[in-house]
Amino acid sequence: MTIAERLSGKKIGFVGGGAMATALINGLLHGKSVQADQIRASDVKATRLEELAEKYGIETTSDNAALVAWSDVVVIAVKPQIVDRVLPIVRSHLKPEAVVVSVAAGVPIAVFEDALPSGARVIRTMPNTAAIALAGATALAAGSAATEADMSIALALFEAVGRCAVLDENLLDAVTGLSGSGPAYVMVIIEALADGGVKVGLGRDTALMLAAQTVYGAAKLQLETGEHPGRLKDMVTSPGGTAIAGLHTLESGGLRRTLIDAVEAAAKRSAELGLQMSQKRRSG
Repeated sequence: MTIAERLSGKKIGFVGGGAMATALINGLLHGKSVQADQIRASDVKATRLEELAEKYGIETTSDNAALVAWSDVVVIAVKPQIVDRVLPIVRSHLKPEAVVVSVAAGVPIAVFEDALPSGARVIRTMPNTAAIALAGATALAAGSAATEADMSIALALFEAVGRCAVLDENLLDAVTGLSGSGPAYVMVIIEALADGGVKVGLGRDTALMLAAQTVYGAAKLQLETGEHPGRLKDMVTSPGGTAIAGLHTLESGGLRRTLIDAVEAAAKRSAELGLQMSQKRRSG
């Protein structure tokens, strides 16, 4: 089934109108997966609601209760530290058959299932900021009461802005360390490549464009061919050539180990934050 077919007739409410909600709204409307009258968003900032209404032609509100009561799919798109404040409202107004989709980083499914009515159909997701450019990477994990149909609906939301993987929840911290935090690592790589270009004589704007396009092109090549990165690397690494000279320098600098360590450190931090949130809720 297409995204549009899976979301046909569904009323999608975004609790929170920040960057990720905006990316999803843009992706859904850009791909004509839904109509504007199928989407509503709430936020505490009136200026943000005005922007969303003007740009996307959707209905907006500051009333979370009304939004939740209207929605078949409730997307919790607030910052993790705000989740505790909105869940009581969601609990009081959630339709029995509604699907709750969380994009709140690090908040375990158990937090939602403990706070919402028994049998609430919860799906936790870990998207990344590339969703803004319709090139996101999102992992999804189903709660205890979520069905295959619920997951299909959630997948439709995120397939509108990129690629998805369905995983067990215990792997979402690893996802956070890799693709969730990964855009930051890649931006550092792009910046460093551009700096290298400037060092050898290129203008800043030219170096940055070439660096970003090179990273984009290499990633697109791997995704579209499905080839192992090592094989694609070998395709541009001729004996005694320029690429092998550069690769030798990267290996000497420990690039592989540094990136692996970065993913591991971010994953561990994600697990720590999730544990802190669970402990805070239990003590509260």
